[in-house]
Amino acid sequence: MFNFLRPNSARASLPSISDIAAGVASGEIALVDVREAAEIRASGIARGAIHIPLGVIALKADPKAPDASLRPGKPVALYCASGGRSGMAAQVLQRLGYDPVWNIGGLGDWHAGGGQVDRS
Repeated sequence: MFNFLRPNSARASLPSISDIAAGVASGEIALVDVREAAEIRASGIARGAIHIPLGVIALKADPKAPDASLRPGKPVALYCASGGRSGMAAQVLQRLGYDPVWNIGGLGDWHAGGGQVDRS
């Protein structure tokens, strides 16, 4: 039931935050914030991240959907507030065929690893 809390192979091979940030900046990695909009307004968003709340990730990442926000073919790094929701989102993306998918944890993990945060 709580598989998203268990480490998986994607988590074990997690690149450094600086490597992910460089990949996001070059367009090679998609960085996704799965938190709710109010959380982003309160604490900011990782630089280069796109916002796709967990509740709609399956719709916005479905490769068959013409208006999908994500497309398979490039690595995806996910985060939320603490790592739980991004872990669930990682499972959804893996079922949809995305690979690799990394759960980097929470916004605090991103910031602690040297990732920049944009605040409104």
